[in-house]
Amino acid sequence: MTAIAKLVLQNFKKFDALELDFDAGTNILIGDNEAGKSTLLLALDLVLGASRSRVEAIGIETLLCKKAVETFLAGEKKFDRLPNMLVEAWLRPGGHFELNGRQNSKDIEADGLRMEIEPIEEYGKAILEVLNQDEANFPYEYYGIKFKTFSGEPLVTFKRPLKHLSLDSSRIDSDHAVREYTRAVFSMHADVSERHRLENQYRRNKESFRDEHLAHLNKKIPDYQFGVRSGSRSNLEVDLVITEDEIPLESRGKGRQCFLKTEFALNRHKAAAQLHVLLLEEPENHLSHTSMKRLVQSLVDADQTQLFIATHSSHISSRLNLRHAQLLGAGNKASNLKALSPDTADFFIKAPDNNVLEYALSEKVILVEGDAEFILFESLYRTVSGGVSPEQDGVHIIAIGGTSFKRYLELGKLLGIKTAAIRDNDGNFQVNCVDNFSEHVYDEGKVFSDADDKQSTFEISLYSCNTEACDAVFAAGRKKLTVLEYMLANKADAALALLRKKGGELKVPNYIEKAIAWIRG
Repeated sequence: MTAIAKLVLQNFKKFDALELDFDAGTNILIGDNEAGKSTLLLALDLVLGASRSRVEAIGIETLLCKKAVETFLAGEKKFDRLPNMLVEAWLRPGGHFELNGRQNSKDIEADGLRMEIEPIEEYGKAILEVLNQDEANFPYEYYGIKFKTFSGEPLVTFKRPLKHLSLDSSRIDSDHAVREYTRAVFSMHADVSERHRLENQYRRNKESFRDEHLAHLNKKIPDYQFGVRSGSRSNLEVDLVITEDEIPLESRGKGRQCFLKTEFALNRHKAAAQLHVLLLEEPENHLSHTSMKRLVQSLVDADQTQLFIATHSSHISSRLNLRHAQLLGAGNKASNLKALSPDTADFFIKAPDNNVLEYALSEKVILVEGDAEFILFESLYRTVSGGVSPEQDGVHIIAIGGTSFKRYLELGKLLGIKTAAIRDNDGNFQVNCVDNFSEHVYDEGKVFSDADDKQSTFEISLYSCNTEACDAVFAAGRKKLTVLEYMLANKADAALALLRKKGGELKVPNYIEKAIAWIRG
């Protein structure tokens, strides 16, 4: 299977330098907004597409790393100091002798494709004149675009070795996006000679329509003639549409369009032409939960196409296996989650929908065990912090099941997330909260629990600290259950009632106070 093994970037948009290794199957790109997920998909799209016109339409000034430009302008204005841009797609070895060579950034023999954007030497004198005219003027117009293979041979659009398709659900229904998708699908189904034949036949049929059906009308107006459009803006590829049940795809809703386009692309391996690479930008957009689950299953089954998926969805990230994920973080660095244990990755695949992506994208997290803790925690946090909210401190509160703590701590250790795990001692602090987590805690990941075995749950600890307040809220009319028994039997409802009536007055259990102080430190 032809697949991309590595992506190398130099001075491409926000990345002054980046190197990422990829799986031959699924690759999930996760990260906060502006982390660079879309940038990576764009880099792959451009180098695989080998289209100068596409690069020119985007603009070299948009693609060339702003930091590199600013560094150049702040220094000596010499031609040899001008920054170059490089995008390399390294392929898995085997069978690509025409792509094999040493013309790459590492000067080693390998298969691959390369896009270079660099100043044109022949314009050296003109470039220096531009630089001397204005300190802030950068000579973007004197940069050239080259597409090559690692053998040094030119790479041209009609001889692309990897067939790929890019889908961006954020612009799924724009006229341009629809035309580009249809054109790409058409080119995958029809080889170059067949496309030329069909385009020629389409043009001739339009001429035939003019000659046969407009002739009578044109006789009425001898000084002028009705014709039909021809040229690049009205050719076959522009006029083609894809339909489902005779309804054009662009007439469908956004969610249906996103699903159909992705599913259609993934079915390419069943036809004569193979789709080697599919780039998906936030495929979860516009989809209902049911449609998203169906889409995920289609992605799981896509064993003949290499997938690159940029997503904010915990469902997609976990169901497609977190071990295939790359986390883009601060400092333009990427963390590979391949080191996550198979058991933990499998847990997140099979567990109910979770907050794993919210956790992975956080710097500081407090994990709590249930709804009651989650409901009251912000109020308890403000009490300890003197009115400062968790959000102001950059702390995320996430409620998880009691069996999930070890899984999240393993992920936190791998990604360096400061994590306070707050859980019940269940009647044995040493066994359940110390011994049980001895291999899972780390310098920035700790477990906090009430050390008193009698205070076995959050509700008991809270009642112990706030007996008077709890009795005031729940004692009236109580016949069978004591106040504490009622709180244990109705945890979420009791927590909500306490928040509404006594929120700012509650004393914070000692172990929770320690956890908050530690996460803020």
